[in-house]
Amino acid sequence: MHDLTTGPAVGWGPGGPVIVAVCGKGGAGKTSISAAIVTELLRDPARRVLAIDADPAVGLASALGVEVTRTVDDIRSDVIRQLESGTHTERRELLAHLDYEVFEAVREHGHLAFLAIGRPERQGCYCQVNDFLRDIIGTLVGSFDAVVIDGEAGIEQVNRRVLEKVTHLVQVSDGSVRGLTVARTIQAVAHTAVAYEQAGLILNRIRDEAEAQTLAVPAELNYLGWVPEDDAVRRSAMQGTSLLDLPPGPFLEAVRTCLARMHLPAALPATRSRACGDGSP
Repeated sequence: MHDLTTGPAVGWGPGGPVIVAVCGKGGAGKTSISAAIVTELLRDPARRVLAIDADPAVGLASALGVEVTRTVDDIRSDVIRQLESGTHTERRELLAHLDYEVFEAVREHGHLAFLAIGRPERQGCYCQVNDFLRDIIGTLVGSFDAVVIDGEAGIEQVNRRVLEKVTHLVQVSDGSVRGLTVARTIQAVAHTAVAYEQAGLILNRIRDEAEAQTLAVPAELNYLGWVPEDDAVRRSAMQGTSLLDLPPGPFLEAVRTCLARMHLPAALPATRSRACGDGSP
């Protein structure tokens, strides 16, 4: 039987970027947790962080206060239209064009960079274009110390549209029986859908410790901890402000504790993690 909390080695090599993919049941606050992870990783001002919004809803952009003007799927659609119109493009020319377009689509703000994957509007077999785009994203990722991917509910879309391997897989669920059942299913699929080194589960929007103690978390899931409901997070969503500006409070503290149990941000190269000490809250 597979150990579902530890995946195959991802092969980035020593000193490579830490790549955190976040997925989980819709409505559980996955995007808010993704934004909180980005915030935590940015605590070290020397660290360069790339946030990738792989959810078609593009909610992470709003949560981080980023204005998206072009997505990877916009680029894909434009190239497919050119190919369907009969425009002949050499492989090297196509790759150079895609490379330029993807890097132009990246929004930068200080040590944070942001890339939106977008919603696939055009279906069909364009494997070469898809493979080129994924390779370019892989090259882009190598320029950063840490990467946070806000994915769809299932991790298989991260594999197909973004990267084949990550270092950390974080599931987000509420405390409902349905949510925990979905989490178990996602974890079972994840082991064959994407390569990862560590996986863990965060329960979000839990009222208090008493409620947390009543939850029946499946034994096969690596339970990292729970995150409380927070009025500051709700106000941020209502007002459309960036979670990067969220003041210290129980929400960020709880996320920091969960990350420490996966050795984040201590998992980053030592020269990049001094400001965070040993990763403990």
